[in-house]
Amino acid sequence: MSIFSASGFLTPDQANAYTSHVLELLGDRDPLEVLAATPAALRDALDRIGPALLDAREASDKWSTRMVFAHLADSELAGAFRLRMMLAHDRPAVASYDQDLWANSLGYENADPVESIDRFAALRRSNLRLWDATPDRLARVSVHAERGEESVDRMRRLYAGHDLGHLRQLDRIRRAVSGT
Repeated sequence: MSIFSASGFLTPDQANAYTSHVLELLGDRDPLEVLAATPAALRDALDRIGPALLDAREASDKWSTRMVFAHLADSELAGAFRLRMMLAHDRPAVASYDQDLWANSLGYENADPVESIDRFAALRRSNLRLWDATPDRLARVSVHAERGEESVDRMRRLYAGHDLGHLRQLDRIRRAVSGT
């Protein structure tokens, strides 16, 4: 089972493992470059998978490409709120959310992939101006419900690693369902 497959809310050990894995995906890459490049990479992934395979899953308990695009759009929305809370408030508490509950309750299986990517791209453009912050703003912190105290800089790195993880997932889905 993948570290990304955790259903429901994460235990402290799961949250630490997830965080470590996502930061490893980013490595020493510039998070701003990754964050800026992701919308185009998602459009490219959509072109590569094609409409006929959007709903195919690599396994019955995994998300389809369509669902990953919807998740990324909603994740960017949640991140936008968290980022603004961190920059405007002193040590705000930020909520976690159950990504599988969102996927099931918010109709990810029926989401229009182009609309999901467009929503992601619009939110990302707005967030990039805030992610490109001064050192004092990057040091601001929140208290995440599962991961504890987190700086803007750490959150920025996590979102960039999250992008990379899902881009890998999209490629893996495409290979599994297309046989190429």
